[in-house]
Amino acid sequence: MAAWLYRWLPIVFGCHCREDRSFHIRGKRLPLCARCTGELAGILGCLLTAPFLLPSVPLALGLLIPMVLDGGVQALTPYESGNLRRLVTGLLFGYGLTALFLCSTVWVFRFGMDIGASLIA
Repeated sequence: MAAWLYRWLPIVFGCHCREDRSFHIRGKRLPLCARCTGELAGILGCLLTAPFLLPSVPLALGLLIPMVLDGGVQALTPYESGNLRRLVTGLLFGYGLTALFLCSTVWVFRFGMDIGASLIA
C-alpha cells in the first residue's frame, strides 16, 4: 500500500516532492510535499464535513486566496515560506476548492431537476 501511495499521490497532485519542502516521519519523507499534504487533508476534511456544513461560495473562494498569494510571492520574490505555512495554506485551498466543486455539483443537479420537472408539468 505504501509503495502505491508514494507512486501515485505525487502524480495525482502534480507534486514536486522536494525533500526540503516535505514532512518527514522517523527520517522518511512523506509521499507529498507540505502544501500538497495540506491540500489532501483539506479535500478529505471538506468531504467529511460537507453533509453537515458546506461553506458559501464567497467563503470558499476566499479560502483559495492564501495559497495563491503565498505561492505567488514565493515565485516572484526570494521569500520562502515554511512548511507549516504551506500546510495551512494548502489545507484552506483544498477545503475551498472541494467546497466549490460540491456547490457546483449541487447546482447542476438542481438545475437538471428543475428542467426535468418543467418537462413533466
